[in-house]
Amino acid sequence: MTKDQTIRIAGKVLSQMRGPYYQGVAAELSFFFLLSMVPLSFLLAELLGVFSISSNLITEFVKEYVSADIASAITGYVYHDSSGTWNLVLLAISLWSASQAQYAMIRITNYTFTGSSNGKGFFKERVRAMGSVVITVALLVFSLVILVYGEQLMRVVGLYVELVLLFPFQFSQLWYIARWPIGIAFFFFTVSLIFYLLPTIRIPYKKLIPGSLFTSAGMMVVTFVYSIAAARFLDYNVLYGSLGTVVGLMVWFYLLGYVFVIGIVVNASLYHSEEPAQK
Repeated sequence: MTKDQTIRIAGKVLSQMRGPYYQGVAAELSFFFLLSMVPLSFLLAELLGVFSISSNLITEFVKEYVSADIASAITGYVYHDSSGTWNLVLLAISLWSASQAQYAMIRITNYTFTGSSNGKGFFKERVRAMGSVVITVALLVFSLVILVYGEQLMRVVGLYVELVLLFPFQFSQLWYIARWPIGIAFFFFTVSLIFYLLPTIRIPYKKLIPGSLFTSAGMMVVTFVYSIAAARFLDYNVLYGSLGTVVGLMVWFYLLGYVFVIGIVVNASLYHSEEPAQK
């Protein structure tokens, strides 16, 4: 992409984000993210129970990325004791409720790419949203399993290499160095997969990479900056009292939602700019 094309795409993105529809999109997503937290956490807790992953480990993991208050608010929902049996009715209700945010993102994506948010109709799109939730939760559980058991797996591999291949190597050190790049790469893959699943029309995966890169990097930067600001400068409890933590969560979700929507607009702008050439 040339410099002129980059400037033209950037101008198109800025112009579209100033539109009346996009002014409230981030707030809408923030609300649905918050609304989906409890049912999503229930689904996550049920799956984590299968792998015997302690909620304390998740708490420590989340605290590395957000402030202590927000981490406590998020992980408080994960402390759910699995019933030991799969209550299909409760799981179905939780899945339907958790798909609120995904359904909102599907509508926003369809509107950005096609000009209509309806897609294939309410029920079909809601079923797609539920499928997207299942895939997202599965990826999240897989990443947590790798995070928790990755070092043990590396030690097993290292023991095999030392005893069978007679090649000494400290795989634990390799894991300590590699877990962050692996985590970032997996986060990018999750974001790009969500971008691929959201639109009703099928977009080639490679055309969604620019927006996925922007969104992945933007979410990490926003989370890092906001966690510092929330810990040092922002005290929502002074103004909102007991609702301070909820307000802090919604502000964080709002910023994440805004970055996510910009990523969608970036992908749509690039896609539509290439349409004449494709025809």
